[in-house]
Amino acid sequence: MDSIPTSEAPPAILVVKEGIAWLTLNRPKQYNALSAATLDALHDAMDKVKGDESARVLVLAANGNAYCAGHDLKEMQATDEACVQRLFARCAEMMIKIARLPIPVIAEVQGMATAAGCQLVAQCDLAVAADTARFAVSGINLGLFCSTPAVPLSRVISRKRAMEMLMTGEFIDAATAADWGLVNRVVPATGLREATQALADTLKSKPRQSLAMGKALFYRQLETGLEAAYQDASATISCNFMQAEAREGVAAFLEKRKPLWN
Repeated sequence: MDSIPTSEAPPAILVVKEGIAWLTLNRPKQYNALSAATLDALHDAMDKVKGDESARVLVLAANGNAYCAGHDLKEMQATDEACVQRLFARCAEMMIKIARLPIPVIAEVQGMATAAGCQLVAQCDLAVAADTARFAVSGINLGLFCSTPAVPLSRVISRKRAMEMLMTGEFIDAATAADWGLVNRVVPATGLREATQALADTLKSKPRQSLAMGKALFYRQLETGLEAAYQDASATISCNFMQAEAREGVAAFLEKRKPLWN
């Protein structure tokens, strides 16, 4: 997506086109830091996407050279403890909202993603990164252990690797991020949008209700024991099997034709 002038520009831009919602961080001069206004804009945009039946996939992208440098430290330094607590709580609510959206969420990472920016990548369902992207949870270098980024990070990569990132604050490159499981795909920077579009097109072709049920189950079962996870999964897939999307999909498979989904 083309950048737009940043003077008086919104901190995030939402465009829904052909079933894909493109939500773009738009503070390139501030490395797309998550200011209070940016978090509000992201919340508002995600609420709009949730209510838009035409949106089948959400892509979180960014304008400029950096994906997201985390929280706006300059803004936070100028406020009091209560405001800081509200800001972190607001950010956590936004991360939870990503997990609870009924459609897939893809992070399109074109540049540096640090602290809460790395958290954002880890929280998204999927991530496509340019080969020039870099990732770090570098708060420790400022005397801040990245506690909130640790939540999704520890759920998508191994504990030892998460601890290494959190305790050293060191960067990893895109290839390492893919190897560790932080991102799904790494592509040349010039082909990033094409790769993201291809993945989004694949996802939007899948049955919406089945994806929504599956995504909700996926995150629920991660927080339960094995027996409870299987009970929930069995109930979910049984319900799913009886719905119109699955009935059509199974019938199409047996009849050797393409399924007709909305």
